Amino acid sequence: MTGTTEPTDSSASTASTGASDTPGTAQSSGATGAFPYKLVATDLDGTLLRSDDTVSERTREALAAATVAGAAHLVVTGRAVPWTRHILDDLGYEGLAVCGQGAQLYDAGAHRLLTSVTLDRQLAGLALAKIEAEVGPLALAASRDGLDGDVLVGPGYRVQGLLQSVPFTDMAELWAAPLTKMYIQHPRLTDDELTSAARAAAGSLVNIVMAGEGIVEILPLGLSKATGLSLAARRLGVKAADTIAFGDMPNDIPMFAWSGHGVAMANAHTELKAVADEMTLSNDEDGIAVVLERLLG
Repeated sequence: MTGTTEPTDSSASTASTGASDTPGTAQSSGATGAFPYKLVATDLDGTLLRSDDTVSERTREALAAATVAGAAHLVVTGRAVPWTRHILDDLGYEGLAVCGQGAQLYDAGAHRLLTSVTLDRQLAGLALAKIEAEVGPLALAASRDGLDGDVLVGPGYRVQGLLQSVPFTDMAELWAAPLTKMYIQHPRLTDDELTSAARAAAGSLVNIVMAGEGIVEILPLGLSKATGLSLAARRLGVKAADTIAFGDMPNDIPMFAWSGHGVAMANAHTELKAVADEMTLSNDEDGIAVVLERLLG
């Protein structure tokens, strides 16, 4: 991993949906009342967000109740900061957020990027060459580093939803500035098949993850959601054992492995369900709220 931007100060603001009595800190003496966790880590797409990219009122209320009970809420998403900021602003979320599959730690209240890890472009180019030598030409996209970093999209790459992107045709443009990640798509292979083939071809050079439908990513070797989650938790003074995590895709597996308790949504990928401690309802059925309400009693 290269290009780490060090935090400019050591203070941490509690990631919450605006309901914490004492924003800016996690409870050092443990969650109050019956709630057994100090940190609630939630993925966004397919987990906290419903299919229409909104968060239900019931889920908002459950998260607010968890923060009142002494827990911090932390968003941990594969989306880079530019594709995450508008969602956090809409939620009234003012604390820390882990973005870019763990590459970026973002202070949503201050609209400030605290840390960022970039992809070694020389290694990424070599990895791409090795993968394409095995599976043929790929459609490419890449996320540039920074608070306002563009997502560059090459010919044939299918962007999910209405996310903003900038088209490119010249590979030199792709490598012209620091990147946090790359995205690859194949015209025939499924996401699982492409992930497996890419790992076999280049897994010693970069990390390959499947983060959603049509979303296979190339990351710095060793980087995962657990990387960013552990950094954020350390700033908040929270241990892994005191963390409950919610997710839906294979890129959430490291987050589950790090956390004390992992909850897979009903719509989750089979690989994540296999390692989850618990299953809940889908993202469209308030699966997060169902678990939090039970824990809150």
